[in-house]
Amino acid sequence: QVQLVESGGGWVQPGGSLRLSCVASGFTFSSYGMSWYRQVPGKERELVAVISSPGTVTNYADSVKGRFTISRSDAENTLYLQMNNLKPEDTAVYYCNSPRRNFAWGQGTQVTVSS
Repeated sequence: QVQLVESGGGWVQPGGSLRLSCVASGFTFSSYGMSWYRQVPGKERELVAVISSPGTVTNYADSVKGRFTISRSDAENTLYLQMNNLKPEDTAVYYCNSPRRNFAWGQGTQVTVSS
């Protein structure tokens, strides 16, 4: 069965960095474009970044452009999100998924940016 397991979140001060990981299993990871999303309580889930298969094309929400970098390792079935210069408005639970297949969501990883 498909599993998406996010990790790497935590608390960081404004201006800090975090690297999120998403380990995928149960499907042919290398065949699909993948995305990072985030959600805060009471708001809809927001698309943050997209990467194609095999990772040659990326796209970002305007709010994170220039600060976040999405990447993937097909050998390790893992999706990454490098987040630099974090801001308080980046505080959210972060999830990964395939925008085409829209698998069952994982548990996400909490990112908290505050001083």
